[in-house]
Amino acid sequence: MLVLFPGSFDPFTDGHANIVKRALRLFDGVVVAVGENSDKRYLFSSEERVQKIAERYADEPRVRVVCYSDMTVDCCRRCGCGAIVRGVRNAQDWEYESTVAAVNQRLAPDIETVLLPADTDLRDISSTLEREKLLHASNKTN
Repeated sequence: MLVLFPGSFDPFTDGHANIVKRALRLFDGVVVAVGENSDKRYLFSSEERVQKIAERYADEPRVRVVCYSDMTVDCCRRCGCGAIVRGVRNAQDWEYESTVAAVNQRLAPDIETVLLPADTDLRDISSTLEREKLLHASNKTN
């Protein structure tokens, strides 16, 4: 079975990579689905995000990267995935992801959601913090 790993991945972090690695132990393959939301401002374009992730997994044939802007369950079906995987770092993530999983289950009862707790040493990593680091680093060079 293939699993969909959806997210904005702006940028893709070591925490995200850890979820992919662990999902590959549980599933036949992982489709990393880069979400595009016109209401959100991104540091990297969807094309850049897809390209960076695809380059990271160029030697791993069980990982595919796609971009999507519709419902996650629709992307899941289109990609032939029977499940969705998400990482959770803390209680707030758990609450949010549990709510999203419940909505997805109502929309697509045939698609399971698997929530993986973050490894202890990766719980403090977030795309938001990584973006801040990148912005501050680029400001120092300007």
